[in-house]
Amino acid sequence: MRRRGVTVLLGALLTALLSIGVLGAPIPYVVLGPGPTVNTLGTENGKEVIQVSGRATSTSAGQLRLTTVGVQPSVKLRSAIAGWFSDDEAVVPRELIYPPGESQEQVEKRNAEDFAASQTSAETAALRELGFPVQVVVKSVTAGGPSVGLLKPGDVLTSVDGQPVPVAARLTELIRAKPSGTALTIGYTRAGTPATARVTSREQDGHPRIGVEIEQRQPHPFNLSIDLEDIGGPSAGLMFALGIVDKLTPDDLTGGMVIAGTGTIDDEGKVGPIGGIAQKLVGAKHAGAKVFLVPADNCAEAVRNPQPDLPLIRIGSLDEALKALETLRAGGQPTRC
Repeated sequence: MRRRGVTVLLGALLTALLSIGVLGAPIPYVVLGPGPTVNTLGTENGKEVIQVSGRATSTSAGQLRLTTVGVQPSVKLRSAIAGWFSDDEAVVPRELIYPPGESQEQVEKRNAEDFAASQTSAETAALRELGFPVQVVVKSVTAGGPSVGLLKPGDVLTSVDGQPVPVAARLTELIRAKPSGTALTIGYTRAGTPATARVTSREQDGHPRIGVEIEQRQPHPFNLSIDLEDIGGPSAGLMFALGIVDKLTPDDLTGGMVIAGTGTIDDEGKVGPIGGIAQKLVGAKHAGAKVFLVPADNCAEAVRNPQPDLPLIRIGSLDEALKALETLRAGGQPTRC
């Protein structure tokens, strides 16, 4: 009996040691959890998140909080099991966050670039909302190209076949909407005088082009910048845009509430979907949010992962977000997910 007892004891000890080894082994998954939230109307690390000089700004009683997802890149089985049983976390294949062939550093660099681009688009969309239109300006005319003798550097392009050109991306869309060899009526302004030119597009690099290099300008009589570090990805665009509008107008968009949200934004103010909505809702709830602004394309997922007493407001554009906040301030009910 004594020998059998020793055998059982050794077997149990070996099993325990093997279990510890397995639980501590790395696996090809990552854990997603609620990340930090930031009030775009406030300060971070002692600096204003949205900085304006040369123009008076307003203050708000409430907050407009962007939300993020925390990523645990190196996961062991023990952490994955805990994540699978957690209501606040998600365990996903590593390749969804770090695609094969890309290092963690490369992914983080791309996320930083996307974050910077989201700030630029937020500024553009917000300033357009405030009455500062974008100018799509001819920077140079390609030698031997279809616009030689018709357009000049400094021309402000305003339309293609009567369709307005509010941002540079729209110009490209309108030109590519018709096959190469199409004669396009290009509206422009030169030295303050409007005119049109008939330019026949040519194929280049597989796309129809009119042979000009353009740049996007948005003149405004003050300086505007966003200063926020250690956050990546494009999903803060909507909340940045709302923060800019709030600071540059006398109205308090928040109505004194803590409002959280997420969503990409383009130069025209369109709000796009993001990842990690479930974790962002948890982060918003922890931050005391009373309302959450959800990109329209994320509504179904958000509804499947609700947080108690956190209404989900459906948002498709910056204009829709501003109207929703106005409705909330008036005591109404904006469109929910």
